[in-house]
Amino acid sequence: MAVADTPLSRRRSGVLLHPTSLPGGVGCGDLGAEAYRFVDFLAASGMSVWQVLPLVPTHGDLSPYQGLSVHAGNPLLINLDRLREWGWLQAGTTDGAVDFAQYRRDQLQLAYQGFLQHADDSVWAEYNHFVAEQSGWLEDYALFQAIRQAQGHRHWLAWPDELRDRAPLALAAMGKVLKDKVSYVRFEQFVFFRQWHQLRGYAHQRDVLLFGDLPIFVAHDSAEVWANRELFLLDEYGQAQVVAGVPPDYFSATGQRWGNPHYNWGRMQADGFSWWKQRIGGQLAMFDWVRIDHFRGFESYWEIPAHEVTAMNGRWVKAPGDELFEALHQVFDPLPLVAEDLGIITAEVDALRQKYHLPGMKIVQFAFGGDADNPYLPHHQTFDSVVYTGTHDNDTTLGWYQSLPESVQQHVQSYLGFPQESMPWPMIRSALASVARLTILPMQDLLGQGSEHRMNTPGTSEGNWRWRFEWAQLDEGLAPKLKGLMALYGRG
Repeated sequence: MAVADTPLSRRRSGVLLHPTSLPGGVGCGDLGAEAYRFVDFLAASGMSVWQVLPLVPTHGDLSPYQGLSVHAGNPLLINLDRLREWGWLQAGTTDGAVDFAQYRRDQLQLAYQGFLQHADDSVWAEYNHFVAEQSGWLEDYALFQAIRQAQGHRHWLAWPDELRDRAPLALAAMGKVLKDKVSYVRFEQFVFFRQWHQLRGYAHQRDVLLFGDLPIFVAHDSAEVWANRELFLLDEYGQAQVVAGVPPDYFSATGQRWGNPHYNWGRMQADGFSWWKQRIGGQLAMFDWVRIDHFRGFESYWEIPAHEVTAMNGRWVKAPGDELFEALHQVFDPLPLVAEDLGIITAEVDALRQKYHLPGMKIVQFAFGGDADNPYLPHHQTFDSVVYTGTHDNDTTLGWYQSLPESVQQHVQSYLGFPQESMPWPMIRSALASVARLTILPMQDLLGQGSEHRMNTPGTSEGNWRWRFEWAQLDEGLAPKLKGLMALYGRG
């Protein structure tokens, strides 16, 4: 990674938008023409960064932070029109009532048959290279997905014991029985990564960098936990002994019990953190920078006994974050990572982040309602930060402002100098004016949208991760306005 491509190389700006939120696509946005049009919008707006959420395959709740794999791509993001252009799929229609996810799966199955029949030698060479290069995770993932489908999409803990425990003879037998399904999953991943890297190449041609997102923890029901039980704190049956979360705080009297199994850090450290090197390497092959969610968990993590129903009765446990990042730094120099350091952050967490020169995060919505010592206020923001008006877990800035008590609204207006522009533009200007080298703005804020357009409400399981926009919602003057602001605040 060249120095010119690090988050702090110069003053930049960008937009937070998950590809599922794009217009077009079948049931959700994808990696097709609308993604390319969004890159063009960023370039026309004078912005140079597109930040996305994790691109992994999800469970039924659609959360990209509890994926079925940390390496695989979400097949729902595969664009069907591209498959038609490649000659593997005939034109189709989605007229009438339809299960869009099932329609996509059916079309991908047809495309797989078209690939087998019509792909030329150069494409087969590309495919074989991909399968060989990604075999370190792809083979386990493909078998996991094939078995999971055969088992009615049940958690791997509920599979027959010999499959749950990866008995070699049982896995070999299932590999033969499910050979075609395993091959199809490999194809699905080949297509996803082919489309993603084509999009990334186009973004780079337009001087737009791609900013990814990596959850610290791994979903229990995932290929990685099933295939690497020794790397997690599990009992002999695969059940978690302790789970992840955060303790009670201002936002929750009982804390948050996320339920992810904790890492067996001793085992990971014993082999030089090879699992983490593979994981970070895979992300950096996809993105120019990567945000690591819940960075404070690398210094100390909140350990909750698995039988506890809340996060209240946990404890802090020291993690080998320094040793991990030193090992990563030996491979990836500099580390093009951003630390999500929100919440209650200790001096030790700050020291770990600063030692490895990782930018932190500042959220402007967190700045108001207190006194002048609030660390999120613009006059406390720092060079080594990424500043956001809000993130995918926050309300939209307009919705946030409208929900504030009158006294806090007065604080916002007073601090910002009683601007004449309506919300959220004063907050956008504040983020762009920050000394922080990188500003990221959620697409909802650029569209001036209210609470009904938020992406996720933490602690809830219904209605999240489904927000989408339409191009008709963009005022034709938005891109020129943004380009003018980038020039005004010295960003690109």
